Amino acid sequence: MKQFIIIAAAGENNALGINNDLPWHLPDDFKRFKNLTTGHKIIMGRKTLESFAKALPNREHIVITRDKDYIPKFECTVVHSLEHALDLAANEDKSFIIGGGQIYEQAMEFATDIELTRIHSSFEADTFFPEIDKNIWSLVKEEYHPKDGKHAYNFTYLTYRRQ
Repeated sequence: MKQFIIIAAAGENNALGINNDLPWHLPDDFKRFKNLTTGHKIIMGRKTLESFAKALPNREHIVITRDKDYIPKFECTVVHSLEHALDLAANEDKSFIIGGGQIYEQAMEFATDIELTRIHSSFEADTFFPEIDKNIWSLVKEEYHPKDGKHAYNFTYLTYRRQ
């Protein structure tokens, strides 16, 4: 079965970010993101792409923008709709939708799975993760991580599957 997986980290108030940046630093979550997405296509909006200092290694970047003249700062495939991005990933076993807020909102109807890191705090934000409808999504796995010397917040990895 083909998997279109939404992957995100969000606060208790569904905060994703502010000013095109994350309001937290969780090294273990970055490692998990890298482990899950490496070797796969990653689909994102323009602002998410522009938040990267460089292309993420060993992943094919597909960026969605309404700007027909958009020239990305590093190599990626530019498309103008989520549907087109999903078509480009249709031959893959797994593809990851990595943000931002508008892309997550659109992707909810197409996704097969959600890999959400829930950070157990609320944050000031200008971008938010959509609500997860428990009538559509089943929680199939959760793994709690307490705060420690490298992580200022408690967080839980949550895996949801479409019912």
